[in-house]
Amino acid sequence: MTAAAYQGVVITAPVSIPYVRYSAKEAHWFLARALAALLKASGLAKDDLDGLGVSSFTLFPDTAVGLTQHLGLSPRWLDHLPFGGASGVIALRRAARAVQCGDANVVACVAGDTNHVDSFRQNLANFSRFARDAVYPFGSGGPNASFALLTSHYMQSTGAQAEDFGKLCVAQRANALAFPSALFKKPLTLDEYLSARPIADPLKLFDCVMPCAGAEGFLVMREDHAKSLGIPYARILGTIERHNAFPDDPIQFRGGWAMDQDHLYAQAGFGPPDIDLFEAYDDYPVINCLQLEGLGFCLNGEAPAFIRKHSFTVDGSLPFNTSGGQLSLGQAGAAGGFLGLVQALRQVTGQAKKTQVAHARHALVSGFGMINYDRGLCTGAAILGRA
Repeated sequence: MTAAAYQGVVITAPVSIPYVRYSAKEAHWFLARALAALLKASGLAKDDLDGLGVSSFTLFPDTAVGLTQHLGLSPRWLDHLPFGGASGVIALRRAARAVQCGDANVVACVAGDTNHVDSFRQNLANFSRFARDAVYPFGSGGPNASFALLTSHYMQSTGAQAEDFGKLCVAQRANALAFPSALFKKPLTLDEYLSARPIADPLKLFDCVMPCAGAEGFLVMREDHAKSLGIPYARILGTIERHNAFPDDPIQFRGGWAMDQDHLYAQAGFGPPDIDLFEAYDDYPVINCLQLEGLGFCLNGEAPAFIRKHSFTVDGSLPFNTSGGQLSLGQAGAAGGFLGLVQALRQVTGQAKKTQVAHARHALVSGFGMINYDRGLCTGAAILGRA
């Protein structure tokens, strides 16, 4: 059964609060700056926001409802999105249906986190009950160990080489050099990637995201409302969401996209050949491979061969993570789950400036989040179209 179309509902006002490596400010500050930027970009007043979706790891002990009091908001629709890297797509799905059903007129979707000197370590220790009770006490706390396991398994199963992962990282760095707020400002060569210091075998330095602080956001509203405001917008052509996909797999080698890609493309009315750019969740390169496979760009296990055939740069074949992605921009906590969606929105509305993909009509966005020891639990994807 194909989901009802998002007829008459659009996504607009892509905003980013520039990332910084460390900050003494709290997550509340970054989320507030994102909301202020949304109001400025749209011309709306604060009272016009009657819906709010929030994703943040470091907002604790507050949740979205605490943030409403902190910022003086009074929404009639509210959502807290604890889905990590899948939060952006899930926020879009829920906000769009709320607007479509009349539960809200304008939904502000924001994600952001701070990064103190020790906050990332503290987050790891309490990331989930699984991590707290069964992983962290045994010295395997944090995503590096989990993704080293997934990467090693993928390489042994498919014949993927470090050079394949490196090609994606080098291409993303080239894209990031044209993105003003990217934290990584130097070009990356394949030799530098291969010779980088080891982190968790087989992962090396440039396979791993760098935690930082920042925020991302967008608005969801009716198309006629966006037109009356005179702001650029994109259409929502299809979305999917899946949690705990393939639970019987002994270790993750595929994600929920593989279960739902047909549903996604049925909504859009076209498939991968008509995708002009792909914004994937890229905390580690192996997950890029699972997304390329799971979303139908190639068959299972064939992402390495697919990578060897494409350039992935903004001006090349299949532009990929056109802002540089998290691997070359930085991972601002939950904002990493919004980054691809915000950049895709810029692309199809012609606001991507130096990273603009020529003739960008259809942008695919993919999310992945909430890693436990041997798998990530949340996946999602969306296709945005030029209005």
